[in-house]
Amino acid sequence: MIEVENLSKRYGRTLAVDRLSFTVRPGRVTGFLGPNGAGKSSTMRMILDLDAPTSGRIRVNGGRYRDLRDPLRHVGSLLEAGSVHGGRRARDHLRWLARAGRIPESRVREVIELVGLQSVAGKRAKGFSLGMGQRLGIAAALLGDPGILVLDEPVNGLDPEGVRWIRGLMKSLAAEGRTVFVSSHLMSEMALTADHLVVIGRGRVLADLGMTEFIERNSRSHVRIRTPEPERMRDVLTAAGARVRQADDGFLEAFETDAARVGDLAAANGLTVHEVSTWSASLEEAFMRLTAEATEHRAGAER
Repeated sequence: MIEVENLSKRYGRTLAVDRLSFTVRPGRVTGFLGPNGAGKSSTMRMILDLDAPTSGRIRVNGGRYRDLRDPLRHVGSLLEAGSVHGGRRARDHLRWLARAGRIPESRVREVIELVGLQSVAGKRAKGFSLGMGQRLGIAAALLGDPGILVLDEPVNGLDPEGVRWIRGLMKSLAAEGRTVFVSSHLMSEMALTADHLVVIGRGRVLADLGMTEFIERNSRSHVRIRTPEPERMRDVLTAAGARVRQADDGFLEAFETDAARVGDLAAANGLTVHEVSTWSASLEEAFMRLTAEATEHRAGAER
């Protein structure tokens, strides 16, 4: 388990992290989301004692990361996959980490097979593609068979098969009771992977919720209606307190109501309806709504 309590970090005059508090619990994949500059990388670095907080406290399995005996056996991390020395062969890189962490060399073979690097294990890292380097970084994170994983953009550079593989891996590790803490800019992938979300903006926690609850709270679901009598349907729904608009595809979109209410009103007023469905926002749309005011840089509208 990872516990973050009133965590702050200043770089000169810049307040990168501002009194963050949240808990990453075992048994689930916790997604760590936020716009660029929100403080995600700084927070992850402080969890791993790579940066010192200005104030606040972090506990990893009840204590400080630096006090863990054989930390690779407790926490596996991937922050910068490209940090491997380019002249070192993949297998040798993992062997070096294993010796430093007092991990049996047999585990090196296991993680090489697990991440699918058997055919390139003897090649030097400088010749690796971005995806291969990412797999090597994931192998290093898994080397100590840790109970906690801290992964920053783990799908970066992976092909579709690799993305599907890392998604399944994270979910299976969480199902084993491990703590999985992962950041990503790919909202569609996070929607398929994470059980819980911690969302930050400008260094502060904006949300700490389960995936379903987060989307429900930060989206505007509505009912889509296809009818040959759109004007009458609009008048009936508006009179009942719904807000209605016409979509480009010909459907009516009704807000502040639900599909059952729409069906009841149509039946009571003798209206013909060909289709009624409920539309809910995606994680990306919910995320954009929540973080709109916390985005550091926003592109202007096209002209």
